[in-house]
Amino acid sequence: MKLDILAIGAHPDDVELGCGATIAKEVANGKKVGIIDLTRGELGTRGTAETRDAESAEAAKILNIAARTNMEFADGFFVNDKWHQIELIKELRKYQPDIVLCNAVEDRHIDHGRASQLVSDACFLSGLRKIDTKHDDGDDWQLPWRPKAVYHYIQWKDLEPDIVVDVTGFMDKKMEAVLAYKTQFFDPDSKEPETPISSKNFTDSIKYRARNLGRLVGTEYGEGYTVERYPAVDSLFDLI
Repeated sequence: MKLDILAIGAHPDDVELGCGATIAKEVANGKKVGIIDLTRGELGTRGTAETRDAESAEAAKILNIAARTNMEFADGFFVNDKWHQIELIKELRKYQPDIVLCNAVEDRHIDHGRASQLVSDACFLSGLRKIDTKHDDGDDWQLPWRPKAVYHYIQWKDLEPDIVVDVTGFMDKKMEAVLAYKTQFFDPDSKEPETPISSKNFTDSIKYRARNLGRLVGTEYGEGYTVERYPAVDSLFDLI
């Protein structure tokens, strides 16, 4: 299945938090979008790998994405080595995305920066024809594929974005997808331990951070990304 956008996150809920509104907007515009979760989030303080599986499936329905895959890498312990790169290359060549969205280049959680570099490296290596791969789904050798662009969404840290996407009108859909992860976020009746993302302030911050990015670019809401190479436009009038 050919995808327009492939969003990749170290953990289930990374994608929804980082670029959920962008995905909702692009799906509404007719784009095919898929998600890859690198781990099942099994080391998370709240919930279990099984509850994350169910929550990520529900979030996928809400966002109406075309495909969702979990690589089942080891949460907290996956590394950026040949084996992990090859496994991810197989998925990139299977889905052939034009754009890849992935974790922040630097963040509070050690998996985020590691995932960011793993995805970047795999996207480059995926374009090399002398790396031979076969996907588990078939017996044919895969063709090389390199995405046109890799963009890194912003997570815990307020990194300065290189580009901001106007996501006005899609924040409610994003919040619905985020809150599908019921075990992870604010619940006054929960008996689970408190975490940095389980407070009401964190849940509220999802909207007020997006509103602030929107303010800075003259829209109601925005989602920010850092880029690996200079973004190009056809005309100055493409900039808003």
